[in-house]
Amino acid sequence: MSETIRRVPEHVGIIMDGNGRWAKARGLPRLAGHRAGTKNLRRIIRAAANAGIKHLTFYAFSTENWSRPEEEVGGLMGLLGEFIETETPELHKEGARLLHIGHLEHLEPQLRQKIENAIELTKNNTRIDVILAFSYGGRDEIVTAVRKIVASGIPAEEITQQTLSENMFTVGIPDPDLIIRTSGEFRTSNFLTWQSVYSEWAFPQVFWPDFDEAALAEVLEDFSNRDRRFGGLSKK
Repeated sequence: MSETIRRVPEHVGIIMDGNGRWAKARGLPRLAGHRAGTKNLRRIIRAAANAGIKHLTFYAFSTENWSRPEEEVGGLMGLLGEFIETETPELHKEGARLLHIGHLEHLEPQLRQKIENAIELTKNNTRIDVILAFSYGGRDEIVTAVRKIVASGIPAEEITQQTLSENMFTVGIPDPDLIIRTSGEFRTSNFLTWQSVYSEWAFPQVFWPDFDEAALAEVLEDFSNRDRRFGGLSKK
């Protein structure tokens, strides 16, 4: 990473966009793009850990993605299973803790078990959190949190922003400092809706399979030069 990166974000979220268009540009089926995108995870996880990022959240599959063609959904589930099975030993060796946000109950039992086993194996690792947002949606997360609060019997007048945060899937994880969406699309797409209110955003003009260490370093360097005010006045 460049020595000019003066301030590294603690938590980075990534919307891995452009797999289908990457494949189309090469005359390949969409699933080939998703496979290339999955292979890119290890490269970016390693680069992020080397840069000092402590939490890295990948938007892998949204609640809305279930409406995609059955063949594509099945292929994505297969790729997730392959990633968990083949990459978990290496992630564990490199000190990564694997976490999941979203709804595991929507997954096939065998895939769910693989994820749960990976989470259990890596639970004591501290170098970097690798958080997979799979079967996840920001609005759904808020609704789920509200239901939990109502079920707990907390009086309405005692509910605060902290109460909501403590009932999100991301409880215990700091809000993202930076969110990256590859492919040049300018949408938040229901990702970390509650947590991203003061996140910095970056929209590199590169499809996810081609987003490499140099591209990440460029985004991090830009982030380090931004003036984050959190609703206040500039300190510059």
